[in-house]
Amino acid sequence: MGKSANKKKVTLPIRTIVPKAKLKPKTKLKLPVPPPDRVADTVLDRLYGIVHSRRDANPSHSHSARLMSRGITKVAQKFGEEAVECLIEAVTGNHDALVAESADVLYHLLVLWVASGVRPEEVWEELARREGVSGITEKASRSNRLPLARRLNTSKIP
Repeated sequence: MGKSANKKKVTLPIRTIVPKAKLKPKTKLKLPVPPPDRVADTVLDRLYGIVHSRRDANPSHSHSARLMSRGITKVAQKFGEEAVECLIEAVTGNHDALVAESADVLYHLLVLWVASGVRPEEVWEELARREGVSGITEKASRSNRLPLARRLNTSKIP
């Protein structure tokens, strides 16, 4: 989404974003696994293919190409802006705007993947690896190892 003069800046404390009283226990959702010949036939995979095909396109003809031509820093910044807009719509309870902003977040995440050389199947494999493992259990298993940021060679705040 582009910048708009009528957008208000919203600063919310973290407790406003996720009040403790509203947190519910996670339930495991069993999603159907598509047959092997259909795995790549998802909306996200198709959109990734389109974004990937525009990687070297003329920036004046393709929004994806224009974003990527500005470099990874700008691509990441745009993804962050869209994520914040999505968060704001979630907190304010605007369902329709949350749906629209969620689509923007997913699109910009795919642009970030293409610009960074990440393939969807890598992410799908990581999600499959985590399936059925409690987040609490998985996080506890890391306590005896190096911090995640060091293991992944990233400056991410742990």
